[in-house]
Amino acid sequence: MLWLKTEGHYSTHDAPAESRPASPHGTLRNKIPNEPNVHPNLKKTRPFHIAKRTQARPVEAPCRMPPSVYWPLMTITKLALALVLLAGSLAAQAPSAPSAPNAPSASWKFAVSGDSRNCGDIVMPAIAEGVLRSGAGFYWHLGDFRALYTFDEDLVPPRALALPTKPLTIINYETGAWPDFIAHQLAPFGNLPVFLTAGNHETIPPATRDSYLLQFADWLTTPALRQQRLADDPADHALRSYYHWVDRNVDFIALDNSSEDQFDAGQLKWLHSVLARDEASGSIRTIVVGMHASLPGSFGGNHSMSDWTVGETSGREVYEALWHAQSVAGKRVYILASHSHFYMRDVYRTAVWKDKVIPGWIVGTAGAVRYRLPKDAPEGTAMADVYGYLLGTVAPDGSIAFAFQRLGVDDLLRTNRGRLPDALVHWCFDENKQ
Repeated sequence: MLWLKTEGHYSTHDAPAESRPASPHGTLRNKIPNEPNVHPNLKKTRPFHIAKRTQARPVEAPCRMPPSVYWPLMTITKLALALVLLAGSLAAQAPSAPSAPNAPSASWKFAVSGDSRNCGDIVMPAIAEGVLRSGAGFYWHLGDFRALYTFDEDLVPPRALALPTKPLTIINYETGAWPDFIAHQLAPFGNLPVFLTAGNHETIPPATRDSYLLQFADWLTTPALRQQRLADDPADHALRSYYHWVDRNVDFIALDNSSEDQFDAGQLKWLHSVLARDEASGSIRTIVVGMHASLPGSFGGNHSMSDWTVGETSGREVYEALWHAQSVAGKRVYILASHSHFYMRDVYRTAVWKDKVIPGWIVGTAGAVRYRLPKDAPEGTAMADVYGYLLGTVAPDGSIAFAFQRLGVDDLLRTNRGRLPDALVHWCFDENKQ
């Protein structure tokens, strides 16, 4: 039966009198069309009766339970419902674990290089142009953004060039070096995701690891990194210089060996937990580990983690853990580093590691003063006096083919667009080396 309520009046169609609500306006026995206190809308209804005002009857309990049983039961039911609703609300607010990646049906790419001090403001825009043109999904910088211990030549050109320059004090350089890196080396990548790893020049005084975390927090707290961190441990809200993220079936792990107290116990514990999950995962096929200095036992050994005691012992521990992931768990493992300012591949095929070889590269080719090659470097595996980046192509099965993308002076001149003198561009290409 439909009840119509209009400004306090009720109209029904064939409702029995005893089921109608009491009227606040007294008793009416029949329709009274001309009665002034009847709402106009009610005049169009059929004749009706409004029940007499009677005392409201108490609402009966929906069951025959005694009140001493019914009301406590209702209280418990309402409390249980409230707890269910609260649990659902908390679950909705909690960060969800990244869904297990599906096997990619096509190849995809990423790019990596490191060491962009000295001439990075000239080289990095050309790297960005090439990376964007390649269709890479992201770019990974392996550290040493600015020199910090001295002026970078792209900010204070060599005196031999006799170029007009603005005076730059030490304090202005130290406070402006990282903002300069952001403006002239990261900005050219536009909206492409960029991941950062700290190098030893990020901890040269007055710079510290804490100041690095503050300056580059935007790159270290991206939604992807935050989601991964909380998926690993919902209680982990700390910002760190080391982290990892999963892209499709590949786990990318960024380690921090930018100072001689690394790898410390905290970072090693974290890494072992990440690798344990990777080894147990059926969806993770590949592990790519990036850091600034190469691990001990590489052909870059004279400029690697072997340079300090903690680095030698902790670096070997990391290598053995990665070897276990490759040889026992059957994961594809790749190690990327920079620190040495040249390009080299297959850097762990040495007498140190013998039959425990993990594919590895050194790619410190983003603008830093270029070093000579190690005397024991195998012929055909390395290049000196080059700028460029490493382009990784990930196949559907998780294997990665790496190819070095070398830049020429024309690339530097084109992307510089006259911002800095051409003479300085040529100096960086021809003379920036030891």
